[in-house]
Formats: sequence, C-alpha cells, structure tokens
Amino acid sequence: MATLQPLKKHKKMALLVGLTLQQHRKMNGTTALQKNLGHGQTNFNEKVRSLCKQGQLKEAINILQIMNQRVEPSTYSCLLQSCIKKKALSEGKLIHAYLNRRGLTSETFLFNTLITMYGKCGSLSDAREVFDEMPERNVISWTAMISAYASSEQAETALGLFSQMQWTNVQPNHFTLSAILSAIGRVASLEQGLEVQAQAVRRGLQSDLFVGNALVDMYVKCGSMEDALHVFDTMPQQDVVSWTSIIAGCEQNGFIEEALEMFRQMQQLGVMPNLKTFTSALSACASLSALEQGVEIHNQLNRSGLKHDILVENALVDMYAKCGKIEKARDLFDKMPQRTGISWTAMIAGYMINGQVEEAVKVFEEMPEKITAPWTAMIAGYAHNGHCKEAVERYQQMELAGVKPELKTFVSVLPACGKLAALEQGKRIHKEIVRRQLESHPTVSNALMDMYAKCGSIKEARYIFDKMQHKDGVSWTSIIGGYGMNGCAKEALNLFEEMQHSSTNPCLVTFLCVLHACCHAGLVTEGKKYFDCMTQNYNLTPAMEHYGCMVDLLGRAGNLDEAEDFINKMPLKADAKVLGSLLAACRVHKNVDLGERVANHLFELNPQNDFPYVLLSNIYASVGNWEGIEKVRKMMKEKKVKKTPGCSWIEVNRKIHTFLVGDRSHPETEKIYETLEILSMQMKALGYVPDLSFVLSDIEEEQKELILSHHSEKLAIAFGFMNTHPGTIIRVTKNLRICGDCHTAGKFISKIISREIILRDNNRYHHFKDGKCSCGDFW
Repeated sequence: MATLQPLKKHKKMALLVGLTLQQHRKMNGTTALQKNLGHGQTNFNEKVRSLCKQGQLKEAINILQIMNQRVEPSTYSCLLQSCIKKKALSEGKLIHAYLNRRGLTSETFLFNTLITMYGKCGSLSDAREVFDEMPERNVISWTAMISAYASSEQAETALGLFSQMQWTNVQPNHFTLSAILSAIGRVASLEQGLEVQAQAVRRGLQSDLFVGNALVDMYVKCGSMEDALHVFDTMPQQDVVSWTSIIAGCEQNGFIEEALEMFRQMQQLGVMPNLKTFTSALSACASLSALEQGVEIHNQLNRSGLKHDILVENALVDMYAKCGKIEKARDLFDKMPQRTGISWTAMIAGYMINGQVEEAVKVFEEMPEKITAPWTAMIAGYAHNGHCKEAVERYQQMELAGVKPELKTFVSVLPACGKLAALEQGKRIHKEIVRRQLESHPTVSNALMDMYAKCGSIKEARYIFDKMQHKDGVSWTSIIGGYGMNGCAKEALNLFEEMQHSSTNPCLVTFLCVLHACCHAGLVTEGKKYFDCMTQNYNLTPAMEHYGCMVDLLGRAGNLDEAEDFINKMPLKADAKVLGSLLAACRVHKNVDLGERVANHLFELNPQNDFPYVLLSNIYASVGNWEGIEKVRKMMKEKKVKKTPGCSWIEVNRKIHTFLVGDRSHPETEKIYETLEILSMQMKALGYVPDLSFVLSDIEEEQKELILSHHSEKLAIAFGFMNTHPGTIIRVTKNLRICGDCHTAGKFISKIISREIILRDNNRYHHFKDGKCSCGDFW
C-alpha cells in the first residue's frame, strides 16, 4: 500500500475545501441530502459512483463535499475517471486536494489515475509532480507519464522517460510500446522506431493489434511506406484504425492511387470506414482531381450515417474545389457551421486552380485570421496563374504580417523568384531557409537550385546540387537544364553522362533539357545522338517537345530542308510549337519561300496567335519587303490579332521595375533616356552600327534608329546601370526573344561599363561580358 503525500502546492486548496465544509455545516446543519443518503458508507460511495457513471460530475463532487465519511479508493478513482472523460481540470485538482487533505492511503493505481487525468487535461507539470513523488512505480505509471508527454507533442521528453524506465528494469507492455511509437512518429526517428519494433518482437508483442497499429502509424510518419506496408500485411488482424493509418499514409506520402485502392479493398473486406478514413480518401481524390470517385465517396459517407466533423467537411470542400467544381465547393463552404483555416485555404486554392484570381483574393481578404496555409495558397496560386510579381509581393506582405512561412511556402515562392530573375529576393529567402534548417530537404534544395539557375547564377545552383546528399531525377534534370539554358552545353552534357552512371535514370524531361542544351550550342551531331539514345537505350517515346527541339536544332544550324523533312516523317502531327521553331529558323536564315509556307500553315492552326504574323513580318523586314509586311498587318487587323508587346523587367532593391518599348512612365525616365543617349554615342565610337532590319516599318532610318534605341531591354539595362553598384551584375528579363540589335548592343554596353549583363529572354540566357555573349551569337 502506498500513502498519498500532501503536495505543497495543493495545501491551500485543501484548506479551502475544509473551510467550505465547515461553513456549509454551520449554516445548514444536517441536510435533507444526508438524511436521504443515510449514514452508511456503502450507500454513500455507491451514490457517488452512480452519479459519475451518469456523467453528473458536479453533483458527485457536491456530495463528496457535504458528507463527512471515509471515501473508498474506487470512488475516488471513479471521480477521477469522470474528470478524464470531461477533461475537467479544476474538478480534478479539487479531488486531488481532497485526497491530500484526508491523508488517505491507496493502491498505486490511484496515483496512475491522477497522472492520466492531469495528462489528458494538458497539465503536464502536475502530472510529472505526482509521478516524481510516487514511492512506487509500475509499468502503468511509466506508461501513463510517457503517454502524457507523447500526446502533448513533447516527444523528446517521452523518449527520455522511456530510456529511464528501461534502466529501472520495468518491462514495457503493449500500451507502453504504442505510446513510445507515437512519440517516435512525431520526431520521425526511423532508427529508434526500428529499435522499438525489435523490442516488440523479443517480447512477443509484434502480433498485438495496438502495437501493430502504432508501428504502421510510426513508419507512415517517418515516411517509410515500405516498412508500414510490411507491418500492415503481416498483422494477424486489421481493424479500422489499421486501415485508416495505411490509407492516410499512402495519401500523405504520394501513393495516391494506392490509397484509393486500399480504401476499396477495406470496404470489400467488410471493414466500415470512419471519418478519418473518409477524409484521407477524399484528400486522395482531390490530389488526383478524381471527381467521379470523390462524388461516390461523398455518397458513401452520407449513407454511412456518420455525423460530419470539421475535418471531413474541409476535405469535401477541398476535393470539389480541386476537381473543378468550384460552385459545389462554395456551396458546401457557405453551409459549414464552422470554418477553419483549412476550408478557407481550400477555397483560395480552388479559385486559383480555376484561374479565378480575383475570387481567391476576395476569400483571402474575408478571412478572420490568416495563418500560414492561406498565405501559401495565395503565393502558389499567383505563381500558377503566371502572376509571379504578385506572388513575390504577397510573400513580402506575409513577412511584414509576422506570419512564419513553411516548407510549402518556400517551394511556392522560389519558382516565382526564378521566373522574375529576382535573385536578390531569392537569396533572402535562401537565408531564411537556412535559418529554419530546411535547406537539406530535397524539395527545397531542388527549388533553390532551379531558382538560382533561372536567375543566371549557375555557380550557386551547382553549389546547391553538390551539397545534396540524395539527388533524385528532379535534381539531375534541374542542374542539367540550368547549365543548358545558361549556354554551358559542355557542362550540361558532362553531367548527363555522369547521371547515366548513377542510380537515377533520365526521364523525358531530362532528355528535353539535354536537347535544349545541344540546340543552344548548335551541337547537331550530339543532339541526334541523344535523341536516338532516348528511344534505343531507355525505351522512352519522344513527346512533341522533343521533336520541336530537333527541328529547332536543325533549323538554327541552317539545315532547313532536313528540318522540314524531319517534320514530314514525324509519327505525330506537328503542332504550332514545332512549326514555330522552323519559322524562327527561316527568320534567322532569311528563307522567305519556306517561311511563307510554314506561316500559312500556322495561320490555319491558330489564327489568333500573333507569333507567326510577327515572325513572317520579321522575315519580310530582313529582305526589305515592306509590301509583305503591310499585307501581314492587314491580315492581323482583319482577324483582330493583337501583337504581344515586348516587356522587360529588372529587380533593384527588392522591387521589380517593368519597361515597355519607348516607355516613359517610370519616375526616372529622363535620366534613363539621357544614359541611353550617352551609351549610344560610346557604342558608335567603338564601331556599333544599328541593325535597322528589326524595325518593321518603312520609315526614315533616323526614326528607325530612335525606335531601336528605346527597346524595353535597353531601358532596363540603363536603369540597372544607374541604380546598382559598380561591379554588380545587371540582370534583365524579357518576355519575348531578344532582337538582334539589342543583342549586339548588349555586348557593346558590357564592354563600355565593365559590367556583366545577364539577359534572359523567352528562349535562353545571354551572359554579356567584355564585349562577348555566352551564346556565341547562336540563338
């Protein structure tokens, strides 16, 4: 028998309890309640226990305060169990104080119940104080305390206590192992999980349902689905908890189709899903945009008779939103009795997926409290819809609002930085990632590498790649593509050869990056070799993009007839992009006849696309055919085709500055044009001659030269030169392909100002330095 020692912190409460009793008796004397209960101890204890079972905790405590009799340990245990069910901490403390005031003796189980009560009520300090003052502890005592820590997300403390328990030679039971496995899952310590599983095997508990379920859950949280499935498959029996854990694990770890198949098998075996199972199945449907399956699962949920909780309602909104049924999602959202951050986020993401950016903004602004997830949904949504500037600005607003970004936030904003070539902002985000110790996560590393490559900082991209411990296909493909787009074809091909000797096989996207590298460098022989390698060595079927690369490669090298023959022999019917590559080659090599044939074909495929009209006009301009240009303009006017205006932008001091041709809207316009005039004079002194063929108008040469000098990329370069420190790289991005005159000007300006200029157009990167370009004038 163990004696409950009064706790110092509860003495005041015990005195208050005694004072209340004295006052009550003095005022009321013997009450009718006392008369009804009688004076028998058994009658009194039975009444208290009966009230507890009925859920009438306060009434039971009221009797406890009124009666001046000894209370049986089982009665106190019943009272504490009632506190556990109701999570009634204040009542639990009152009962604890009563125990201390009485100085009662009891079995160890009463201490254990107190620990459980405090743990379930979230008062870990009280639970630990009871645990530490226990004169004797059994396996239930240790398990109760470990469970309390594990449930309260103090996994490390739970693991430490489990180690202490083993030093005392108290052997864990199946409940102990289940609790510690839960803690291990929270910290994702696979090694410790394997050790606990070995203990379960040694103690013959591996076939226990509780332990089996805990093992499945632990392996799922550690991301080891192979181990989770092995445990699941070898369990003597599985219940709804087992199935739910494995289905949720598949869904959370990317095995989406497998999750839905497991859900189907579960039902075939007659196991009734619970709300958590339905939630995971609906989330899987959302990930796959599997509307038909999602609707069927929704119907099954309704037939089950289960009362919807907030999680399943969120999953329904998310599923319909991501499957394109945004009206249905909105209807469910509006009917929700309680909205959580998840439901708001689902609606934002759904509107963004459907391209309804303004509606997403409205939902975001209506949110009462904006946590990390909706901010991330806004950032990802802007990037998905091509609003990269807004994505970066929203991230900056999130920082100012004091909301901490998470892994998904970084993975969403970094591609936007890459598309904008916003290196300054990208580096700031990188620092935050390092501070948060997330740099080693493969998804983040790949996003960082891609961002640096698209900002023209291929050295930084390679540094990230070399630091990665586990390089997957995305990692190899990103760095190969990065080298290729930055004009480093040799390095790209060397890395591809290295990849082929690694454990990672190249995919179609990898080969696309390799072919792009060959195309940018004019490596026709190598391009043909790798195109054949794709089909012969890896049994991969080329997609339209691969054929387009080959046409571009052959055409730019001047092999126009071979390129046309390649198109005619393609097993796929050439699309606009493939034909567009051939038309671009006709512009480079001034082939009017072939250019007209290809352009007419493109006009038929997509009459509203301005691309072939502009290219054909460029071809006519290159040979001085102004009549042909006028004919094209007339066609565009009749078909109401609008030309996409050239636009360039540059990041300076974390702000994106945008310029159009002849733009005078910028606050520093006068200074920009003065700078350009000075640079133009210096270029001419070095031998620069404007290429007037890039002006598609039959006007005076002086006017043509003026138009050329005010192209958007030149304005951006001048602004960058004015507003950055000497020696700083000037980084400019353009939405269209750079014109030949601006390319020539870029080389001259880089020499004059002794600065490197990196200009990214919609095709590739140009690194201008010391009067030369990394593309070798082949683009």
